[in-house]
Order: sequence, then C-alpha cells, then structure tokens
Amino acid sequence: MNQGKIIKVSGPLVIASGMQEANIQDICRVGDLGLIGEIIEMRRDEASIQVYEETSGLRPGEPVITTGRPLSVELGPGLISQMFDGIQRPLESFKEVTQSDFLIRGVELPNLNREAKWSFKPSLSVGDHVIAGDVLGTVQETEVIEHRIMVPYQIEGKVIAIAEGDFTVEETIYEIEQVNGEIYKGTLMQKWPVRRGRPIAQKLIPVEPMVTGQRVIDTFFPVTKGGAAAVPGPFGAGKTVVQHQIAKFANVDIVIYVGCGERGNEMTDVLNEFPELIDPATGQSIMARTVLIANTSNMPVAAREASIYTGITIAEYFRDMGYNVAIMADSTSRWAEALREMSGRLEEMPGDEGYPAYLGSRIAEYYERAGRVVTLGSQGREGTITAIGAVSPPGGDISEPVTQNTLRIVKVFWGLDAPLAQRRHFPAINWLSSYSLYVDEIGQYINQRENMQWAEKVTKAMNILQKESELEEIVRLVGIDSLSERDRLTMNAARMIREDYLQQNAFDDVDTYTSFRKQVAMLSNILLFDDEANRALELGAYFTEIMDGTVELRDRIARSKFISEDRIAEIEGLSEQIKTILHEIVAKGGVTHEGY
Repeated sequence: MNQGKIIKVSGPLVIASGMQEANIQDICRVGDLGLIGEIIEMRRDEASIQVYEETSGLRPGEPVITTGRPLSVELGPGLISQMFDGIQRPLESFKEVTQSDFLIRGVELPNLNREAKWSFKPSLSVGDHVIAGDVLGTVQETEVIEHRIMVPYQIEGKVIAIAEGDFTVEETIYEIEQVNGEIYKGTLMQKWPVRRGRPIAQKLIPVEPMVTGQRVIDTFFPVTKGGAAAVPGPFGAGKTVVQHQIAKFANVDIVIYVGCGERGNEMTDVLNEFPELIDPATGQSIMARTVLIANTSNMPVAAREASIYTGITIAEYFRDMGYNVAIMADSTSRWAEALREMSGRLEEMPGDEGYPAYLGSRIAEYYERAGRVVTLGSQGREGTITAIGAVSPPGGDISEPVTQNTLRIVKVFWGLDAPLAQRRHFPAINWLSSYSLYVDEIGQYINQRENMQWAEKVTKAMNILQKESELEEIVRLVGIDSLSERDRLTMNAARMIREDYLQQNAFDDVDTYTSFRKQVAMLSNILLFDDEANRALELGAYFTEIMDGTVELRDRIARSKFISEDRIAEIEGLSEQIKTILHEIVAKGGVTHEGY
C-alpha cells in the first residue's frame, strides 16, 4: 500500500501527492472517510483520482491510500436478481447496513453475500486435468439459472481435491495442482478487473435472431444474438420502454440492465414491474434471470463511467458459462457526459462538443465486448452477448458525437421519431430511417429453419411503406382522390401495416409481446389481403366495392394483435376467409377467372 495526501479537490476529481508507487487504474481510499476512487492519471508523484462517492467536505492534507488493485467485480453465485450500484455495491444490503435510503459515504461492504450458502455439485473428479474455462461443477442459483463454476483464467493442472455440499462464496471447494507445482485453492467466487475484457477462444459471426416480441424490431430491424444495436431518440420518444420490453421478453438466458444516469423513477418502474412479470419461456419471474445495475442521475457522476464496465464484465462472465446474455445500457449518453466532465476537470484537450478526443475509442471498446464466441475451456461452449445501448441526443439531434460514434460501431439503428411519438404510434421506431445490417443473414436463417419465404414478405412490406411515403407527397398536394385505384389500395395496405401490425401497446397484456409464429400469421394476412385485393381490381372490381365488402374482414385483421398466443390458429385461419370474401366480391361483378 502507498499513502499520499490530498492537495486539490475539484468535484469528483481529487489530486493527491506522494503517490509515486501507485499505478494507473489502482483503487484508492480517499480522505478520512475512505471514499472509493480510481487513479486515472499520473504526473510525477501526483495522481488524479476519480472518486465514486460524493466529495463534499474533503480537504487538502487528508490521506489517500492505494490498494494496489484495479477496480474489479466479484463474480459468483448471488449475482442474479440483485440490484447493484455502479461499482457493484449491493443496494439492498447497503440500505440494511446504513438504515438509510441514500448512499452513505465511506461504507465498505462485500459485493457478494458472504453468509449465504450455495449447494455445489461437482461435475469433475479428483485426478481430472483441467484448463481455464472448464466447468468444475454447478450451483442452482435460481429456478432457471444454473451457475457454472469455472476454472479461473491462467489456471491449469490436475484436480487434487473437490468437495460437494453447501458452501459460502469464500470457502475452498477445490484444489488444483498447477503445472509449476503450486496448489491453487479455489472458491465459488472469482474476481475480474472491469476495464479488461474476459478472454475467449474464438469470435464467431452471429446469425441467430434475438426475438424480442416487438413486431417492428423482429420484422424490419432484427438484431442477432451477439449483435449490437443503438436506440437514439429525443426525450419522450420511448427509449426506456423499448429497452424494458426487450429486457422482459427477449429470448435470451440472462439480462443485465444498466440504468446509467437516468431518472430514478425509471429504475423504480423496473423494480416494481420485473418481479411481477412472468417470462413466457420459463414461466418464472423475469427477475430470476436479471441483474440490475442502478446508477441514477442523483448518484455520483464518476460512478456512471464505471457502471457500464461493471455491467459488461458480469455479462461476459455469464457468456463464458455458455449463456446468451443481453445487456441494456440506458443511456450511454449519460456515460459519455461523465467522461466529458472528468476530461474537463483534467484539463484535457476537448474534441467535438467538449467530449474527450478518445470518446469514439471508448464507445467502440464497449460494444466490441459484445459478440458470439467460443469460450475458453476444453468443452468448447458457445455464448453470446447482445449489447443494446440507448442514446439521448440533445434535442433529438443524431448528428451529435455520441450518436455518430455509436452508429459507426453498431449494426442496428432503431431511430425513434418524435412526430411518431406525438401521434401516439409506439414503438416510435421510424421505419424509413432505421436500419439493420443483419436483415439478409437473419432472413436466410429463418427461411432455412422455418421453411418459409419470410425475407420476401419483409421486403414486400417495406416496399409498400416506402411507396406510401412517395404517394403521401401527392396526397398532400392534390388530395387522395387524384390517386389511381391501385395506389389507393397501396395506401390502404400501408395503413394496415402501420396501425394493425407495427403499432404495439406495451401496456396491454396481450399486445405487449408477440411470438414469431403470431408475427408471421399477422403480416401474411395483411400481405395476402393486398395481393387478393389487387387481383380483384385487375378482374374488374372497383376500389369502393373492395373496401365496402371487406369492412368486417379488415376489422378482424386489425384485432389479430389482441388475440392471445394460445389462439394463433384463429389468425392463421383468416387467410382462407380473405380469399373467399374477395373472390365473392369479384363474382358479384359477374367476372370469372381461372383460379377464382
């Protein structure tokens, strides 16, 4: 340990002298209260420390003690269904210890519960040779998550002892005789520095779609398991609700939700809602597969910067077990603002809009830790991390640096639109400006797996929406009556896609989540109606006849979104009715045609 003393305090930045033996990224105890801080710059014997707690009351001359260790998280049983702050302090325990609803400074408590006992079942025996990443045994952490205890990084050798039973995270449960003859004594827990990505054996190209249950995302702008997506949008456009919906319903094993600098009431919503929600895949509470990291806007600014790294490190740990993990960061703009504040206090040369010059590389560093990988270990497990970051550009201007640097890295852009939100069309994802670079791969994957022409249906639906955008200009100038009957049918099909398919109510018990099978049935019916209506037009039926004769049918198509998952056959059965009713309309006009 090295001891220095404070010579300057500037908000969350503290400068201490006499720190010549300290290292960059060392964790320090700052002042008489022992506040937690991290060294971010060294000049001669002076260390610049970003403090993760409120610094009011600190004064020059108070001691600074370095621990000699970087900011690390504890990884082991007890992570799932917990809520931590940005530096992995468990907030529930914090509240019990301090008897306060607020963060009391200088309180030191373990990140993982030291008293809880976990039932460990070994999967290897004495004498087995193991390498880093091998699974030694399992702990049933929640009803849906089996926590796999792995050999830590850089440990290799022969198992000379392994125990079965109930243990705390600090008790020795196995011993490995390493190649160099040293004995490594292992517990259920391991530590990992948050700023260093956990090593992998191989990175793979992601191909499997992450089904979110949100129709506009799964159909037009899908993200793969192991992909990265950004959700930029102005205030009130629904970024947080989109992320909540994905956290609730995505077909992943584990969700890490990082509330980074957002309003406290949004984290309150998560805490109130998630325990009551049932995961459609497992029938258990959503919290049984969720880790929450709360660093709200009233918490210390510097801890926002750490919270993103804490979240991604926990995600990597579960990925290494072979799980599919999704991490939600809400929002990376607040993280970037914390970087800007610290950079300004360090008097670094500012880049665009005052952000540090290294903003782009930091954002890239974070999203590059997502992906589909082959993990370490002789078992060759596969795991994924899907990173979804909300961005809050001031005034909704996506040309600002955080959004632009994010879009250079991610392959999916869900552009939230204020006019759509004002029209109460949610999710307010603009289908003309958003994009996904995974569309082709996912289209081929679904075509092969489900044996259907899904990619062609998606392309056709998007073409209708783009055609509507072109026709709207004409309608605004000279009115809808100036359009041909075929164009009016296109406008009707586009309205059905927008209102009956893309628009989705997150607060309706049925409409909040749509399975992939139901999405296929709903979109197929709308496209079939458009095809049959156009054929009827070709065979002599008038536009008004088609519209007047299909009022009830179109109403049934529109109500499909409120039909529960166990009655999907009703939606699929509409296809025969669509054909029958439109054939009858043509027949009434006295026109016959082969196939009708």
